[in-house]
Amino acid sequence: MPVLVIGADTRLGHAIVPALQPASGEIRLFASDPEAVDGYRSFAKVAVGDISDGTHVGGAAIGAFCAIVIVAAAHDERERHFARDAEELFAQWADGLADAGIRRVIVVGSDDELPERVRLDEIGAEYVFVSTSGRDTGAILADVADAEAAERL
Repeated sequence: MPVLVIGADTRLGHAIVPALQPASGEIRLFASDPEAVDGYRSFAKVAVGDISDGTHVGGAAIGAFCAIVIVAAAHDERERHFARDAEELFAQWADGLADAGIRRVIVVGSDDELPERVRLDEIGAEYVFVSTSGRDTGAILADVADAEAAERL
């Protein structure tokens, strides 16, 4: 089942993408920095654009089953033209993913990074939050891979 990683150009995204290779058929990546994801083009479809544009993200998600959202992409130094803060950015992602018909959303980040209203848990898709707070990368990757490969959450 196709999976889209939003924020694939983050540190955590770089760890998650290779961990998904064995479990998922088609891997898609959404990033703002084309150079940061060039090495993935041999095995993944790469979309580069404004991560705060819900229509861009939604377009990359069409036909995908699962979206893995890296919360750090809502807080780092990249340009965001369609959202002033993390809550607006999550609203953009929710609109785009809902329009694309995503059926599973896995949000990965620290507890304190999440906006007050996530909205991704309101789009009618299966939803799970994988906390990175106080956890080692191996445990995080295992939880993400398990959630992505699960028959149902």
